Amino acid sequence: MSELRFDNRVVVVTGAGGGLGKAYSLFFASRGAKVVVNDLGAGLKGEGVSASAADLVVEEIKKAGGSAVADYNNVLEGHKIVETAIKAFGRIDVIICNAGILRDKSFKSMTDKDWDDVFNVHLHGSYAIVKAAWPLLRKQKFGRIIMTSSAAGIYGNFGQANYSAAKQAVVGFSNSLAYEGAKYNITSNAIAPLAASRMTATVMPQELLEALKPEFIAPLVAFLTHEETKQSGGLYEIGAGKITAHRWQATEGVVFKADESFTPAAVKAKFAEIDNFDSPAVYYPTSMKDNDWLGKLEVAKALTTNSKGEELRYDGQVAVVTGAGNGLGRAYAKMFAKFGAKVVVNDLGYVTVDGQKVRAADVVVADIKKAGGEAVANYDSVEDGEKVVATAIDNYGRIDILINNAGILRDKAFVNATPQDWDLVYRVHLRGTYKCSKAAWPHMLKQKSGSIINTNSSVGIFGNFGQTNYAAAKAGIQGFTNTLAIEGAKYGIRANAIAPNAGTAMTATIMPAEIVEMLKPEFVAPLVGYLAHSSTEATGKLFQVGSCWISEIRRQRSGGVGFPLSKPITPEAIASKWQKVIDFDDGNAHHVANTRQSSAELLANASSTDEAEEAEKEEGTVDLAAAYKAVGQPENFDFTKRDVILYALGIGASRHDLPLVYEHSDKFQTFPTYAVIPAFFTRLDITEHLPSFNPMMLLHGEQYIEIKSPLPTEGRMVCTSQLVDIQDKGKGVTCTARLTMKDTKGNVLAISESTSFIRGIGGFSKKPGFKSVKGPERSTAALAQNASPKRAPDAVFSQKTSEDQAAIYRLSGDYNPLHIDAEMSKLGGFKTPILHGLCTFGHAARHVVKMAGGNDAATLKSVKARFSAPVIPGETLETSIWADKENPKKVLFQVRVVERDVVAISNAAAEFSVPVAIAKLSKL
Repeated sequence: MSELRFDNRVVVVTGAGGGLGKAYSLFFASRGAKVVVNDLGAGLKGEGVSASAADLVVEEIKKAGGSAVADYNNVLEGHKIVETAIKAFGRIDVIICNAGILRDKSFKSMTDKDWDDVFNVHLHGSYAIVKAAWPLLRKQKFGRIIMTSSAAGIYGNFGQANYSAAKQAVVGFSNSLAYEGAKYNITSNAIAPLAASRMTATVMPQELLEALKPEFIAPLVAFLTHEETKQSGGLYEIGAGKITAHRWQATEGVVFKADESFTPAAVKAKFAEIDNFDSPAVYYPTSMKDNDWLGKLEVAKALTTNSKGEELRYDGQVAVVTGAGNGLGRAYAKMFAKFGAKVVVNDLGYVTVDGQKVRAADVVVADIKKAGGEAVANYDSVEDGEKVVATAIDNYGRIDILINNAGILRDKAFVNATPQDWDLVYRVHLRGTYKCSKAAWPHMLKQKSGSIINTNSSVGIFGNFGQTNYAAAKAGIQGFTNTLAIEGAKYGIRANAIAPNAGTAMTATIMPAEIVEMLKPEFVAPLVGYLAHSSTEATGKLFQVGSCWISEIRRQRSGGVGFPLSKPITPEAIASKWQKVIDFDDGNAHHVANTRQSSAELLANASSTDEAEEAEKEEGTVDLAAAYKAVGQPENFDFTKRDVILYALGIGASRHDLPLVYEHSDKFQTFPTYAVIPAFFTRLDITEHLPSFNPMMLLHGEQYIEIKSPLPTEGRMVCTSQLVDIQDKGKGVTCTARLTMKDTKGNVLAISESTSFIRGIGGFSKKPGFKSVKGPERSTAALAQNASPKRAPDAVFSQKTSEDQAAIYRLSGDYNPLHIDAEMSKLGGFKTPILHGLCTFGHAARHVVKMAGGNDAATLKSVKARFSAPVIPGETLETSIWADKENPKKVLFQVRVVERDVVAISNAAAEFSVPVAIAKLSKL
């Protein structure tokens, strides 16, 4: 494609005296743009002022034949920066909001000045310059804006509560600018760069800086701001030549009945479903309109009462609720008081009662006391957070729960909104949340416990027309929440955020009475109550809630594109790969948990070369004939009695199962599913025959074993591996690997077939030259679909697993850290280490043998199962079996996790060498 140029375009870059800003300025000038190089000349911490930084960049541009002018104004005086552009070049086309400073401190040590200094530069400075330029961009019907976020803004980071909040706030600001600018050909996008700069140079080792040159970031900024690029409202992470995109991912959630049974306890009973991102029903909202609120209400109307356990209480605890004089805050305050909390009702407003103007907080306190609760009013602004919290300490001596709920609206189109509208919304929502949290923090640290619930909104998540101020403030609250969760974890302090949808006085006039009833704030309160309760572990999360529906929502990152660092990255190269950058359907999209994971994944591209790029062009082809023909070399697998006993313990056997765990038992035997273990020591390298893929995209889908002869209790098995099936599934590939196990005389003992689904490498059957080839023969049992009957099971067996089950099972050979290391499991998207799928498989086989095989494992001939959901060690496995009406030697089965009512193994069957005789219901 032709070179993307910026001739006759005027580009303003803030913070352009060095690092990223300098790289942007030089790049745009090299492509024909006239550049305003803004830099205050301050140090990293904002100290000092010097014109030299901007002047040196301008001089370099001019020496190269470009056109540029320096500007030395503070970004808070954005109108002066715009004036510089107009006076020098007569117009302004592109604004790169890049200026930034750091004030990194732990939250307990952070001062108001630290907070305000960071916001003045990052958020308010960005607002000031865009506000000044907006009328000009609208008039010329063209504009391109880039906001600079960061990984800390997206994920939170220790010691950066101010920076995280500001960097997420600019994303919310950008999202709303995208809505408002669409009509006028004005786009706005946010980037989160990982690059060497004056700021990052102080925290990154020297060896990484070469891969993180600012020059690797500039081409993306140029692509996004070119007149041919229409992309708007996006968030992109970039570093070390890797570019990725972000979108939102939400759980299906749970709808509750709109009645008195909808309490925090009802939320607790269903929280595993609310939090379930493994469900195929997850969805990807892009705007406020993507949630069918009225549809949820219709579902809620048809429900029966909510199931729940014992009510959650807050006896002895103190809850502070801001903005509690009306609406949501009032509902929260009354709920906490109802269940035993002492409540500080904060509100500075008034209401009219019987023609008299009275304090709104007093009315709520009176209602609480009338109902037998305990409460006290506070009338201070949330910006005086220390006074709000002091009311709790002075009256009750502690603070356990802080609900930051206070808010106001000043909705106007951006062109009409005043700086006062911007400032007031910021101060009440975001700075007020900071001030109250800051005041509560030392008390919670001392107590080593506490819960903070902050209020985001759909506008903060997606942006909205006429709400740039509100979107920025609400998004900033999310960044702030993420960092509080990280810093508080060590001290038992949790922080979460909600995006509530509740009825208002306006909706009451246009909706049917029954709908208004279910939109009551009282039906948002149960989630807040659950999140605030001391028994809740959730932290750092964001929930959508309203219409009696609760769903968790988080960011998902695309696999993106890695460009080789061995040659310059260009906007044209990015344009050619853009669809892959924003492709979330290639199987590589995933949730990133924290800044460490984010940086590690980006830095993995640092070794990318031209050769790697050339190899990528050849990827995607599969030679089935060669794959099926390749048979692995025989490999010896030696094992002892100790190994088979350890395996039996790993799959839930106990001292009551002597034939499996006691070597001197007359019936001592190796449990047949031990046949899955040799594969961990003689694994077939499937990567030789498939396109390259990210191992994180591989899921163990199905497992089949067939026993030809009872496995010995010790000795040697000679194992041979082979691929027996490769299927193109469009967006992914299913691949079945077989391991044949023989004794030393050549007699086949067992066959194990493991089927994996690998996301993101499908489509090979559509490539030129592909030839379909039939794979090796497979048994009927290995290919059976095994759908469970609709009737009640013939027998059920349940067993509670040990919390240490995975720790034991891994000793048999599956050392994947996902099952033992909490940090690794979080990177894999799980809150806690999960049980090995094959451990669940072994448990299920034992249960089936007990119920259908007379507890004689020697009669088991084959087992096949499909893995449907993970199991957490300590959960109860319930195995249900059905006799197969067509085969007297076969049973169908499934495994359910009792505590979460989730099917962990489905489409499963076991065949025996003798007709089955199903035992009665039983339980361990």
